[in-house]
Amino acid sequence: MTRSALLDRAGKLSGPIRSIRAVSSPHRSTAVDACPGALRLHDAADGPLARVRIPGGRITGAQLGALREIAAEWGDGHVELTSRANLQLRALNGAPAVQLAARLAAAGLLPSQTHELVRNIAASPLIGDPTPIAALDRALCADPALAALPGRFLFAIDGGAGDVAFSADVAALPVGDRIAVLLAGRDVGLRVSPDATVPTLLAAAHAFLRLAGEAGERRPWRLRELTDGPARVAAALGLPLIEPSLTRPATHEPIGVVDATAVAALVPLGRLTPAQLSALSTAAVLVVTPWRGIVVADLAPGETASWADRLAAAGLEVAAGSPWTGVTTCAGRPGCAKALADVRSDASAAAPAMAGGLPVHWVGCARGCGSPAGPHVRVEATGQGYLVAGPHGGAAAAGDEVAALVAAARKG
Repeated sequence: MTRSALLDRAGKLSGPIRSIRAVSSPHRSTAVDACPGALRLHDAADGPLARVRIPGGRITGAQLGALREIAAEWGDGHVELTSRANLQLRALNGAPAVQLAARLAAAGLLPSQTHELVRNIAASPLIGDPTPIAALDRALCADPALAALPGRFLFAIDGGAGDVAFSADVAALPVGDRIAVLLAGRDVGLRVSPDATVPTLLAAAHAFLRLAGEAGERRPWRLRELTDGPARVAAALGLPLIEPSLTRPATHEPIGVVDATAVAALVPLGRLTPAQLSALSTAAVLVVTPWRGIVVADLAPGETASWADRLAAAGLEVAAGSPWTGVTTCAGRPGCAKALADVRSDASAAAPAMAGGLPVHWVGCARGCGSPAGPHVRVEATGQGYLVAGPHGGAAAAGDEVAALVAAARKG
């Protein structure tokens, strides 16, 4: 089916074609989608924050070097990694907006001013062929109507491991010689040919926009917030369905030398220092991961060992068993005015005592910014200590008790 035919189908909505359990909406403190970008900065407690979308997490060393220079000149000198494999610059108190945009555009990091908030494309960090990522980005930016997508709507191009497809709103996952299109992390039985992947993903996004517009004043930001959203979008596409067969697999963050062509490193608390940025800026191809790690990719034979040594010397973790594995935080104090604790410092102090097990995410307030998808331990600041909540319940703790409670919760 052609792209125009798919988009036409998406505009002619019909009823659900199969029963799919609705997913409850996540907690929100506002109905306004104020997701920050490179042009729409967020006024954080430590100054303006810019979020730079990098589809698929793929960026060149030279582009990261451009961000390093901006951070050193106008920000706090660091570059943050987000849970969607995007990058953030904080404390941009001296950054003229026009000059900031011009610098990002010159580095190839702002190809579209109209779509810069919606270029949210996750991808498997070790994907074999990255060309579908660029194809989806180009097609998305060329579609004027899709500039209206919420800043939280997420596409995904999965390499086949299932590591990103189940967290996205619309995702492509190879299954044999076909592509499964997942909707809000659910297999609805939709299969297409590889060359129909991008048109189908965009048609699903159009269908979401149409359905979201009919939802009233509190419009959904994500497909899972829309009642019976996966079934209704599948119906809008009007394509044949098969019996769903896919479930979310267990996936692991890569670390160390991978396939003799890449080196994956953990970035402690997802924050690259000036020295780490300098080291990484000499790489040809980098991939930011959804676990707030980074991969030096497309290496020639014999380069991996020297890169592993270079990353370790810069303070990045390249050895299995690192206490930083699976540990993430929100910004916390002093960067966020709503935070009740300096979660980065507290997580850093507790990390050696809580290694191993489920992912753990420390948050400074009930909003839980940056929380990972899937089962994890949530460590939420309360003002008197922390509430540690895992798959089997939670408990409050303070002081030295927190690390022990987190370690127990991580073991499930």
